[in-house]
Amino acid sequence: MASDNIFAGLKVVDFSSFVAAPGAAVILSDFGADVIKVEPPGGDPWRHAHKIAPQPAADEPYQWHLANRNKRGMTLDLKSPGAQQVVQQLVTWADVFIVNTPHPARKKLKLEYDDLARWNPRLIYADLTGFGESGPDADLPGFDITAFWARSGLLSMTRDAGVPPTWPVAGSGDNATALGIYSAIVTALYRRERTGKGAYVTTSLLASGVWSASVAIQAALAGAKFAAPHDRKHPANAALNVYRASDGTWFVLVVMPDKLAAVANAIGRPDLLTDERFSDPATLTANMPQLVAILDEVFAAQPMAHWHDVFSGVHVTYGAVRGPQEVIDDPQLRANDVIVPLEGAGGKLTSTISNPIQVHGVDKVSARRAPDLGEHTEAILQELGFDAKDIEGLRASGAVPNVNEHAA
Repeated sequence: MASDNIFAGLKVVDFSSFVAAPGAAVILSDFGADVIKVEPPGGDPWRHAHKIAPQPAADEPYQWHLANRNKRGMTLDLKSPGAQQVVQQLVTWADVFIVNTPHPARKKLKLEYDDLARWNPRLIYADLTGFGESGPDADLPGFDITAFWARSGLLSMTRDAGVPPTWPVAGSGDNATALGIYSAIVTALYRRERTGKGAYVTTSLLASGVWSASVAIQAALAGAKFAAPHDRKHPANAALNVYRASDGTWFVLVVMPDKLAAVANAIGRPDLLTDERFSDPATLTANMPQLVAILDEVFAAQPMAHWHDVFSGVHVTYGAVRGPQEVIDDPQLRANDVIVPLEGAGGKLTSTISNPIQVHGVDKVSARRAPDLGEHTEAILQELGFDAKDIEGLRASGAVPNVNEHAA
């Protein structure tokens, strides 16, 4: 039987926007934390990303729900003098405070660590930046495409020879970085359990990108000689390449040296093992395009289902290249709770993607839709100790915008 949620009773204030930092808050909420999402009067811009090309177009704000499910939502205009008292109460209430506002603006808004820790020295202050806190580009704005992908070296390495860099999947670097800032928060919480002390934790899109590219970056640090960019028809190794079956399915094939004989026999081409063109490393390298051409012809003769049986029969690693519409129908995802039901989003959006962390014996909470803009503002203010007169004053001052004036 599953135990109580790990983070039940943990209080999190999410002042962040877009994907990576809110994604860290989602992981905390998946395990039971009470997360309050604080948005400016116009809302987090990520609410509207489903309407911006080249993002897949949909009626429902699917990205918003993915990055903000299970949270309560309130609006707050930090530029209003009255907002500071609300921030103070939120910080006093919180265990964790997550922010990704650029530091120059953060300083003006009095959201820096030193501004908040005086109210709550046990606070875990989680700071996500594009390029890190220090250095000449610390204040540059950064998205995952620029900081995680381009600056880290990943974008230069994930392309074939002779073609320009491509445009990676939106949010892919953000979601990898979300795991990093989540890990920093959990590490600091463990430290607080031992010492009673709060902490300032941070990571960046750039640091996460370099970590993701670290095998190649470590090679550069070692002065390694890099191979030319991948060329499918003239690869460094035909046994590590991409091929296409007769039904048009592309697949990635990874055949290690100890499996070469078994694969050659399984595909009906044992002659390749004794072919003089491929008999030693020098001739194999010189004739690699010919070997690829042979394999192209072999694999193009049968559908993917056939090659699935062949490769599985000899325990060879391979992967069919699938599009999003095929991925969501993969039975592995539901069998392993990767795709789970989403409550209350409406329309066609009835499922969502769970975070990839599983703790056996512990259930995640049921995924609930992300909040409407300012949906829980009044209830949260009351919980923080503001009475009806206080709330009326906050609305009159503009610190707490009227929800109806700023529809999601």
